[in-house]
Amino acid sequence: MIKELYTKLSYVVWGLLNIIHGQIVKGLIFLSLEISYILFMIISGARNLAQLITLGDKLQGMNFNEEIGIYEMTAGDNSMLILLYGVITIVISIVALSIGFFSVSSGKAARDRAMAGKHNNNFLEDLRSLTNNNIRFLLLSVPVVGLIVFTVMPLLYMILMAFTNYDQNHQPPGNLFDWVGIKNFITLLSTGDRLASTFWPVLGWTLIWGFAATFTCYFGGMILAMIINSKGIKFKKFWRTIFVFTMAIPGFISLRVVATMLGEKGIFNVLLQQWGFTSTSLPFLSNATWARFSVIIVNFWIGVPVTMLMVSGILMNIPGELYEAARIDGAGPVTMFRKITFPYMWFVTTPYLISNLISNFNNFNTIYFLTAGEPHTLDYYKGAGKTDLLVTWLYKLTKDSNDFNLAATIGIIIFVISAIFTLISFSRSNSLKNEEGFS
Repeated sequence: MIKELYTKLSYVVWGLLNIIHGQIVKGLIFLSLEISYILFMIISGARNLAQLITLGDKLQGMNFNEEIGIYEMTAGDNSMLILLYGVITIVISIVALSIGFFSVSSGKAARDRAMAGKHNNNFLEDLRSLTNNNIRFLLLSVPVVGLIVFTVMPLLYMILMAFTNYDQNHQPPGNLFDWVGIKNFITLLSTGDRLASTFWPVLGWTLIWGFAATFTCYFGGMILAMIINSKGIKFKKFWRTIFVFTMAIPGFISLRVVATMLGEKGIFNVLLQQWGFTSTSLPFLSNATWARFSVIIVNFWIGVPVTMLMVSGILMNIPGELYEAARIDGAGPVTMFRKITFPYMWFVTTPYLISNLISNFNNFNTIYFLTAGEPHTLDYYKGAGKTDLLVTWLYKLTKDSNDFNLAATIGIIIFVISAIFTLISFSRSNSLKNEEGFS
């Protein structure tokens, strides 16, 4: 009866079971963490959570000081800080709750060992175990703390921001922002609003760009690698080095140089006019259709060497016996490619293709440094251009118009699309379903 009471009390008094069963220091550490959390909640945590409900209600303003006869600035609430402190309090509460459950689990384990007549480690023995049997916990502790501070907190902050009206008209501390529920999602996804008439075309171009950029580079690199690795080609290392030169130059420099060359007064237009192919400048970057083809072609030029190197390594690892057996059976080059080379490369590179496709959905550099999203159109919302991807439009919404709520909403939509596509495509690929397929 008393043991059950102690067990129930351990949910309220962390470390109680550890203290009772000889792990005094360990139990006191759990208890001190609980007391620290309670003090934190009393001093500021409870206030942070309470303010999180309203995100502040006291506006900054000017009040007349009758004693000195002038107007003075009076500080108000800051919704941005209130949201941040609220997120920190939520994360600390989740961590504290996890520690509480761990303390109960640890206490029950100590109780069971004591009842079975087994030895319970003291504090020094627990410390020594962290450098020996339990070193994995010691090594994981630093990454977990980094993950919570640098990933979980900012991500939670961004997610919550999508449910507010934190835009250019609600900039703290002068103006407070407030919760608006799923209004941002409805505005963005519904039809009839200018935001929606921008979002859907930009999403459509993002998907087209992602697939085009991924598969042009993939098949282009594959063909190039097969040509270089084919019999009869001399100086294979030289040819590989030539194509890798583009990788040695920082990508944004190449993109800015190409953007200049494709401009109205750029070298391409100048030469085409001098050679008599055209009398006027071609709109490589100023016409929507031309600009979209231009960015895909430039990305192909930059991305092919990467795929070529990767595929070259795969080609050299395909067992030669497969080709010998195919030749004996009378298979030609096309048949060997369809039955051996391509299935092998597809099997090995499926995870790369999926990750590359997702990264192309968020390929900020190529679009921003080549076209900056241009050409602009008055049909789109606030500076969005015909070559803007969701990620570059998101950047403009934060940098140019301070529409952080819309940017956060778009960020969540990008995440959902990427996550769903990755899970479906990877779970259906042979790389996951048949891991031993080509071993």
